[in-house]
Amino acid sequence: MKAIALTEFGEPDVLSYQELDDPLVGPDRVLVETRAAGVNPVDWKIRRGYLRGLFPHHTPLISGWDLAGVVRAVGPAVTEYKPGDEVVGYVREDHVQHGTYAELVAAPVRTLAHKPGAADFTQAAGLPLAGLTALQMLQAVETGTDDSVLVHAAAGGVGHLAVQIAFALGASRVIGTASERNHDFLRELGAEPVTYGPGLQGRVAELVGGDGKVDTAVDMAGGTALRETPEILRDSSRHASVEDPETVLQQGGHYVFVRPDTEDLTWLSKLIDRGQLRVEVQRTFPLRDAAQAHELLEQGHVRGKLVLTVD
Repeated sequence: MKAIALTEFGEPDVLSYQELDDPLVGPDRVLVETRAAGVNPVDWKIRRGYLRGLFPHHTPLISGWDLAGVVRAVGPAVTEYKPGDEVVGYVREDHVQHGTYAELVAAPVRTLAHKPGAADFTQAAGLPLAGLTALQMLQAVETGTDDSVLVHAAAGGVGHLAVQIAFALGASRVIGTASERNHDFLRELGAEPVTYGPGLQGRVAELVGGDGKVDTAVDMAGGTALRETPEILRDSSRHASVEDPETVLQQGGHYVFVRPDTEDLTWLSKLIDRGQLRVEVQRTFPLRDAAQAHELLEQGHVRGKLVLTVD
């Protein structure tokens, strides 16, 4: 099969398009023909070697944790899927080697769900990691009926999904931080935009009125946004972040490192089919151009998702 892999860590040019052995299909695995693979910030962090203190890494290392594709074969213990089924997956394991930037992926059954029928493969590939992250953060802070929610970095891959998922969970109001060029995009999603950066607390207070505070917050930005968040909340424990675990835990909040979860991914797929969730894909790249996608993502100004397509 063709795949994007690396044998050393570094700049995007360490990613190479190469021929590798087809993956083995274990008893509880599903062999998926990849049609599209989502590109996430964790992918370039792995490429640079930043996660070597968290997971064992083995080379050649195929990048990527997100996929959408078609089942080619299943292991003998798999009853949930059959050849021809369309699936999505957040294919993360406890070591880093067999990723999703490949024509074929042998995915543990626990990482998959049926693909939403209302999304094409490109849109579906942008859902798993970002959608699960958004949902699990909102669950961690118990977002529910009539809550007001602050979403940091609301126009990004996780953020734009968090805005929509918060409404699906019953939130009455969602405020999203973003640069001014993305404010109209957030309004399309139903959010009230505020400009990010120092002084955020005052801008949120002016927007919400009353006591100037919100019920819950989810953070994908870290830094100043995370440090100011407790002062914006009625209950400082009701915030979660994917950045800086030491800080958020010291603040009494929740650190979230997204976990594969078939039930959660199925719920998200159903939201798409009901028209309550859409995945914004800013740009697609053919698989062989994965390095270009990494270069663009590292610039930090992507609206929604970048996705690799596999012919």
